[in-house]
Amino acid sequence: MLQAVVGHSLDPDASSAVEELVEQCGERLAGRAPGVAVLLSAIGVDHEALLAGLAEAYPDVPVIGCTTDGELSSREGFNEGSTTLMLLVSDTLEFSVGLGRGLSKGPEQAAARAVEQARASLSQEPSLCIIVPESLTASATQALDGLRGALGENFPILGGLASDQWRFEHTYQFFGGEVVEDSLPVLLIGGPARFSWGVAGGWRPLGEPQKVTETAANVVARIGERTALEYYQYYLGEHVLPSGESPLAVVEPRSGRHYLRAPLAYDLERGTITFAGDVPLGAMVQLTSASRDEIIAASRLSIDEAKRDYPGDAPSVALVFSCAARKQLLGTRTCEEERVIRRSLDDALPVFGFYAYGEFAPLGRGNAAQFHNETIVTLLLGS
Repeated sequence: MLQAVVGHSLDPDASSAVEELVEQCGERLAGRAPGVAVLLSAIGVDHEALLAGLAEAYPDVPVIGCTTDGELSSREGFNEGSTTLMLLVSDTLEFSVGLGRGLSKGPEQAAARAVEQARASLSQEPSLCIIVPESLTASATQALDGLRGALGENFPILGGLASDQWRFEHTYQFFGGEVVEDSLPVLLIGGPARFSWGVAGGWRPLGEPQKVTETAANVVARIGERTALEYYQYYLGEHVLPSGESPLAVVEPRSGRHYLRAPLAYDLERGTITFAGDVPLGAMVQLTSASRDEIIAASRLSIDEAKRDYPGDAPSVALVFSCAARKQLLGTRTCEEERVIRRSLDDALPVFGFYAYGEFAPLGRGNAAQFHNETIVTLLLGS
């Protein structure tokens, strides 16, 4: 079976935080040795001290993790400036980690190296991949292409991008005892894992789908016969400029569902819009809209989908990857999202997650993983 234990410390001092995390987790471990540790921490904490403390408490236990835009757990709910730790223990599953360095120099090659390193330690076939990559230096879409190439087109890949509390200066990733940058840490789970996931945003498509007719990676020049900027202003008004309040829905042909792309910048002269993720040439897209209530309600939709598809009686843990842009739009209502998550799950189920600069998940089982913006992904995991 799989056991997951979660610790959450609000102490800003790294040494004290590690002591608290280890004490909290030790109460539930009951002497069992963890197979892997996942560490999530606010940008302002001493991360090297955190990792040193974990290495002392759990020698030889592989560690991955990253900095966040906010932390979530079943112990302390939603917080900013805190540190969370998840330990996984199993007598049937294997856990192995890998790291792809130099993501900006070649995202696909770095992804392939991370998978190769992780697979080398597994005796069973991998069944699930969890990732927490760098967000600011390289294309998340290209990194995902590399992971799909190494693991298989429809292999389940889920996770979230490292973040730095909306500063967009530096994010950090954790691997073993190292604090790294520009890297892709991966966790492969080998053996008969049981899992399911749900993906939801809350945004409603507007108007008829239109084809992307000119684009270069994440810079869209034309949608249909209009420039990208004209397309936005056709629906929103000529004086309205693109923002995260109206992301673009990109239809995935196989599932018929969509993933979201958040506008980051625009060029008034050229009419182009830069999005927080690549938009394929020829893709069918729609503008979207949502109220704060609909954004919060999407949390329940994500969990409901995961619960409906779970292939077992009860999961061991719920992992939540929600978008930092959702947190920005919700403002003081962000805590409502966490309350919806807790009300939608069993009270005894450990919850562990963070606010990310983008999320990863397939749109339904059997489909290729996609990179998402302004979305919440819920992963239920057991054995």
